[in-house]
Amino acid sequence: MPRAMEWDIEIDAQGLLCPLPVLRLRKRLQDMAPGQVARLLATDVMAAVDVPHFCAEQGHGYLGSTDMGETTAYLVRKA
Repeated sequence: MPRAMEWDIEIDAQGLLCPLPVLRLRKRLQDMAPGQVARLLATDVMAAVDVPHFCAEQGHGYLGSTDMGETTAYLVRKA
């Protein structure tokens, strides 16, 4: 089954609590080229607030999230 949205890297932040998922995302985005997409997997419910806020502050494109049960997948396009 094809993915609805492709991504370049996947970051596993499952089990990590705020602010660690966003810090891991920020670190990985530094090594990516503009326009590439990161998929962040997180179980911390605060990531639903933190990830869009981080993207707005840093100028990255927040492409949305997908609920996968206990885990949520967030897609972010590097500015």
